[in-house]
Amino acid sequence: MIQKEFLELLKEINGTAATDESMKNHTSFRIGGNADCYCEVKDTDALRRTILLCREYGVPYFIIGMGSNLLVSDKGIDGLVIHLAGEFNEITLAGDNTVRCGAGSTLARLCSFARNMSLGGLEFAWGIPGSVGGAVYMNAGAYGGEIKDTAFSVDYMDPQGNIKRCREEELDFSYRHSFFTDKDYIILRASFRLEPKPQDKISERMQELMDRRKEKQPINHPSAGSVFKRPKDGYAAALIEECGLKGYEYGGAQVSPKHAGFIVNDNGASAEDVLGLIDHIQRVVREKKNVELCCEVRFIGRR
Repeated sequence: MIQKEFLELLKEINGTAATDESMKNHTSFRIGGNADCYCEVKDTDALRRTILLCREYGVPYFIIGMGSNLLVSDKGIDGLVIHLAGEFNEITLAGDNTVRCGAGSTLARLCSFARNMSLGGLEFAWGIPGSVGGAVYMNAGAYGGEIKDTAFSVDYMDPQGNIKRCREEELDFSYRHSFFTDKDYIILRASFRLEPKPQDKISERMQELMDRRKEKQPINHPSAGSVFKRPKDGYAAALIEECGLKGYEYGGAQVSPKHAGFIVNDNGASAEDVLGLIDHIQRVVREKKNVELCCEVRFIGRR
């Protein structure tokens, strides 16, 4: 329960704040109950003041980007959901072949900026529906590229409001993992080391990858992208399809008939529908293939 005094102080810092905000409007799955409170934070000072206010009043907080890798509980989220806006969307050329980008920016805007500056290296990220902060957090990747290939410096805020910098050797990137994974830090901005490349070549590669996405992935259906991490041997989608689960439905959730690695919100799915389908897929693949599929999508909110 959000105290009235806390809400008033939050509005003083950020201008506005909403209570009982539906998370269906803030996730690519279009699933989720209400957050106790929701606000957009537009600069570093406001972010520091906001998280210190949360600490003072004992209000839990969660940072959300584009909500593209999240499954929010049907029961909603305790505390405050913070969306980074304003200066966290800024992208600048920070030196020779270096682009600096706020954590709140979409990957699409970052890719477009790099192309316009005739800088290559981020083409793989074109079409990944997420924020830069989320991409760094989980070392997002596709089509042979990963964030770790270009990111070399990340500024973040610790729970006490201190701003720190994580440099290349400390970022600890690995498959769908970074220094920030499962830590209570807020990614503020990241720097990317790119390489000069003709704009037409960059555009050509970006279009090629987008065409492949449209052909093979259910990009027009609400989903959270690939549901499972790649197992040691083979691919999750292939294993799921071999088990006869392509198109399988559980409530309003469905294994995409187009790509078995995706679960889509086909008919007003609830979070419980998705969790039930994930559990079913894992059990069947375990029994038939002796492979344990690990979930890539993060579940947040009330149990």
